[in-house]
Amino acid sequence: MSDTSHGFGRVLVAIYAVFALAASARSIFQLATKASDAPFAYTMSAFAGLVYVVATIALARSVRGLALVTITIELVGVLVTGGLSLVDDSLFPDQTVWSGFGEGYGFVPLLLPLVGLWWLRRTASSGQS
Repeated sequence: MSDTSHGFGRVLVAIYAVFALAASARSIFQLATKASDAPFAYTMSAFAGLVYVVATIALARSVRGLALVTITIELVGVLVTGGLSLVDDSLFPDQTVWSGFGEGYGFVPLLLPLVGLWWLRRTASSGQS
């Protein structure tokens, strides 16, 4: 995996760190103050936050296998959650990071795992360690 201490790798880690903080903080607040309003949605937000935290650590420490797994889980999560939020909006009466495919976050949650997976593939084929 390419070094994440500079260049695009550093930017990617920074974006993941922002999403880790944002999703985790939002879910903690939602679960602490109004968990009964949308328990499924807020639990999914907490899960998303956890995925972002682990992905951030994996990318920052160049743990390629863990990064690949968490970013893949992230992509599946945003696709499934986004689809569920369109099919059954009662599951998501309040926005979450992945509902509506990340619409409330400018669709970055949909694009971020694609970029992350692209970067992992690109750096694997470039022969960088």
